[in-house]
Amino acid sequence: MKIGITYDLRDDYIAEGYTEEETAEFDHPRTIAAIEETLRDLGYETDRIGHLRALTRRLVAGDRWDLVFNIAEGLRGVGREAQVPALLDAWEIPYTFSDPLVLSLTLHKGLTKRVIRDLGIPTPDFAVVETPEEIAAVALPFPLFAKPVAEGTGKGVTAASKIADPVGLDRVCRALLAVFRQPVLVETFLPGREFTVGIIGTGAAAFAPAVMEVHLTKKAEKEVYSYANKEDWHGRIEYSLAADSMARAAAETALAVWRGLGCRDGGRIDLRADSEGTPNFIEVNPLAGLRPEHSDLPILCELAGMPYREMLAGIMRSALRRI
Repeated sequence: MKIGITYDLRDDYIAEGYTEEETAEFDHPRTIAAIEETLRDLGYETDRIGHLRALTRRLVAGDRWDLVFNIAEGLRGVGREAQVPALLDAWEIPYTFSDPLVLSLTLHKGLTKRVIRDLGIPTPDFAVVETPEEIAAVALPFPLFAKPVAEGTGKGVTAASKIADPVGLDRVCRALLAVFRQPVLVETFLPGREFTVGIIGTGAAAFAPAVMEVHLTKKAEKEVYSYANKEDWHGRIEYSLAADSMARAAAETALAVWRGLGCRDGGRIDLRADSEGTPNFIEVNPLAGLRPEHSDLPILCELAGMPYREMLAGIMRSALRRI
């Protein structure tokens, strides 16, 4: 079976002049090598394709694959993660992970939270600020938390993201609007434990291999799972498996989110507990990072006794069942 691999390589974009933060969600060469080596070890023939433009050229040239292993993030717009899947749908080529509808929805944190709220799943109260004039209309109790509405890997999240008063809210929102040129999600700050839940599978067959708790050390930016903390997590972050009642509740909530949104094959859901100890949905990552020993999903799977090979095999089994 011939498997194409689509991805955005961070080094390629940095060579074009993009910054480290602009390319934070793109992949390290080690990630692509690990995926390709593992797929070959599982018995598949592989073909590295690369980013959207490379895929377009290959399709026009007549190249085809039985399945595409897609982790391409895209560069611009709230539909950027959906671009490769949409193109593959048009050419009737199956692929791993979620479809364009899910990837467009989940990249916009505000729209995702509206769907989650309608599903009856707990998530902190929120507002979406699109212009500086809308900041004063935010009617939520402090402390608050603000971040770009359509970024991942902690981009735009710093210690300043936790906001104590209207002056801070105005300052942080204006800065985020100017730098990221997209709306800002403002939500009630949750003071409790932070979890990330890995998911493998689709629909009723989806399961959570583990719940991982995120602990910030004294070296970390305080109280936030920020871009700096994620990028240089050694010494800043300590990860541990959690299996108590709150962790089990987090896993149940994560699976309800995964199935409710229609996510597929594998990914990750982040939750944080409120003052009463209830895990609340924060965000979903249906295109989770897959870099061994670095990305949250491989780390939590390894902690749970699921090696990288077994994790990818589970993702592939899910995709092949669907097609």
